Amino acid sequence: MSTFGQRISIIDLIMKRPASASPDFFSPQVSSARRFYLDLNPPRGTALTVVCGGVEQCAPDYHIQRASFPFHSIEYVAHGNGKLKLGRRSFDLQPGSVFSYAPGIAQHITSDVQKPLVKYFVDFTGDHTKQWLRRCHLPAGSVTNIFPPTEIQPLFDELIRNGQRGTRQTPELCRQLLACLGLKLLETRAPLKNADSLAFTTYLNCREYISTHYQQLRTLEQIAHENHVDTAYVCRLFRRYDDQSPYQFLMRLKMNAAAGQLAQPGALVKNVAAELGFTNPFHFSRVFKSVFAVSPDAFRKIR
Repeated sequence: MSTFGQRISIIDLIMKRPASASPDFFSPQVSSARRFYLDLNPPRGTALTVVCGGVEQCAPDYHIQRASFPFHSIEYVAHGNGKLKLGRRSFDLQPGSVFSYAPGIAQHITSDVQKPLVKYFVDFTGDHTKQWLRRCHLPAGSVTNIFPPTEIQPLFDELIRNGQRGTRQTPELCRQLLACLGLKLLETRAPLKNADSLAFTTYLNCREYISTHYQQLRTLEQIAHENHVDTAYVCRLFRRYDDQSPYQFLMRLKMNAAAGQLAQPGALVKNVAAELGFTNPFHFSRVFKSVFAVSPDAFRKIR
């Protein structure tokens, strides 16, 4: 089933089924499902292309075992627990688990009898799909977690809603939503290994503290002190789990708040700067411009 000829025979079989029927690669052991189907046999040489997707409420006896699959796929566990085997690697599934597979990768998925899986999926194809999955840090045959576990569910729901509408814009909308999903996976991925759990928890605590107290915070030393770590460790955590430094995150929050205040009639730059902990309005203006590429005065004219 991993050869090109065998993949074509699978797709041919799919295309011969009635439009109302599910392709044979779906398990019948589901309590309910919402699915959509687009072009199940897209031409070669296409860009990233969504072919189908949906969400399944798995039955307690849900069990699917395949030697391969005709498309690339991303699956996301919204609720419940289960077991997954990709190739020779085994994983526990829980809310927030996300995994991918592709043609040539065997999958074995079972649901917990007491806590059946509810899982979303999107199947896709196209040139450079493997490279795209690697950029998302979810290469075919791998598993990651996201935090919080519900963070990507709205994107999947929007994908299904647009997929089921079936308008002329549907294929492009679904492609763009899949691209957004990849970016969201980069933003929300969390470590799998237990050894990383303490460090990741500390990072989340630091991030939450900044988010809650950003208006009063001025230095990294304050953040480190309140979280019982040193400043160098806080910086290492953000390099490991984020795409910005803790200072950049703090300044972004401050400047977003500043932009909201400056949009109000009669707001003075010096007063906004002081309220956000800047003793020097010129320093505030430089930071504001570094974030938004315009000065506070220019921003007010735009508004």
